[in-house]
Amino acid sequence: MIYLDNNATTAIDPKVVDAMLPYLKEIYGNPSSAHSVGRQAKRGLEEARQQVAGLIGCLAKEIVFTSCATESNNTIIKGVVAQKRAQGRHIITSQIEHPSVFCVYKYLEEQGCEVTFLPVDKSGRVNPEDLSKNIREDTVLVSVMHGNNETGTVQPLSEMVEIAHQKNVLFHTDASQSVGKMPVNVQELGIDFLSLAGQKIYAPKGISAFFIRDGVEIQPLLHGGKHERALRAGTENMVFIVGLGKACQIAHETMETYIPHLTEMRDRLYQKIEEKIPDVVINGHLENRLCNTMNLSFPGIIGAQLLAYMPSVAASTGSACCRQGSHVLSAMNIPEEVKRGAIRLSVGKFNTMEEIEEAADIIISTVEKIKNS
Repeated sequence: MIYLDNNATTAIDPKVVDAMLPYLKEIYGNPSSAHSVGRQAKRGLEEARQQVAGLIGCLAKEIVFTSCATESNNTIIKGVVAQKRAQGRHIITSQIEHPSVFCVYKYLEEQGCEVTFLPVDKSGRVNPEDLSKNIREDTVLVSVMHGNNETGTVQPLSEMVEIAHQKNVLFHTDASQSVGKMPVNVQELGIDFLSLAGQKIYAPKGISAFFIRDGVEIQPLLHGGKHERALRAGTENMVFIVGLGKACQIAHETMETYIPHLTEMRDRLYQKIEEKIPDVVINGHLENRLCNTMNLSFPGIIGAQLLAYMPSVAASTGSACCRQGSHVLSAMNIPEEVKRGAIRLSVGKFNTMEEIEEAADIIISTVEKIKNS
């Protein structure tokens, strides 16, 4: 199996596993406990918080741990709406958000909020001018993802954040796909909230964190103890939190090395396919995109059929969280024939160039076989 579905989830880095093991065996205390075993766990908790903060350029106290990016997104979005209910109930997002954001806004619409879904161009990018035109006095939040999970297109966040802040509107980004694949600094972006996911950066599934700028207040989604600045009640999952922290540390220390490696593999994969299948189409921005992600369409072929015919290559037709067809490609106004033939190929740091060469050969031969059948 050649694994090219790293946007769905990544393998756990062996160094992450090693960091987690002591918290499965010896360091089993509750970090809220005052005794020595609890204090030992507390030190691990705060070290992990520092490691996550180091990756995205914020203060450790601005990091809150959750179970997944879905929980992080729900906590931030619903928390802002609850906190700002006296100010207004208008929210702005984009048409290409991940279901963990998109579905939250559909729910909030049912609860009486008004949501504006900004369009994207044919490359999948939001025009900041559209944001400027749609901000109102009762707008309380703008939420636009950073790197798209299907196409890899990266949004012009800094421009949009500036527009939002000129109107005193908070800004959130779901950066689950971009953190660890490109430099992401919350201070440089100027954002108020950011969500990230452990499973996208070689940590376990079931762990996430979000950044909330110091001084910004939201209502918690879960009520109970005063864990995580009283924003996420519940005893911390120390094993996975330590794993996330270690993964963030590794990403921070090795990004300069593995980003060029991912880019080289992504581009070689396309180059070899395009040489043999010249009518292949790239969906998404050709320059402003994630270093590991490529969404390709093979006109006249159904993407799901292509994947079924090559079980030795693990890829997908889009988001693993959505089985209803790609709303992202629809928002980009991709023609139906092209959209049906789309597959997402996302390389990871454990892939080799030899695998990329072999995967390209398999894809080429499978496409030719289907076309000739």
